[in-house]
Amino acid sequence: MNKPLALLGVGLVLGGLTGFMFAASYGITLDGHDHTTHGGHKSGVHDGHTHGEMLSLTAGPSAPTLKMMVMSDPASGWNLHIMTENFRFAPENASRDHIDGEGHAHVYVNGTKIARHYAPWMHIADLKSGQNVIAVSLNANDHRQLAVDGMPLRVEQTITVE
Repeated sequence: MNKPLALLGVGLVLGGLTGFMFAASYGITLDGHDHTTHGGHKSGVHDGHTHGEMLSLTAGPSAPTLKMMVMSDPASGWNLHIMTENFRFAPENASRDHIDGEGHAHVYVNGTKIARHYAPWMHIADLKSGQNVIAVSLNANDHRQLAVDGMPLRVEQTITVE
């Protein structure tokens, strides 16, 4: 019984050393990475997307607008209505270059992003008891948050759940 345990121990040590040497040869370190910035990436860029940057558009009659309304669903949960003007939801262009007037929405519940959304209506199944902040931002195809004259296109509504 001691011999199989000894072989197991030697195998674990040699396997661990081989793994560390393999990782070191490819420059892999154990220091992790920074999750303190938007999207969990220092530069704000993830898979070619420019998370964390803002795209400021000029105010005027063709600038996009954003409103939202959250209402209780008679069956269960909540219905979110994302109301825009001068903006088109464009799932076919997601993660591509910016095109004026199109993109998608990011939906947040209590500060946590729950969805990238491509339509004016969305069902939210569950909210915790108490106060919940539902927020929506409009984002370009390349994921930059849209702003008009430097003001982010982001709205929020607080919902109280009994």
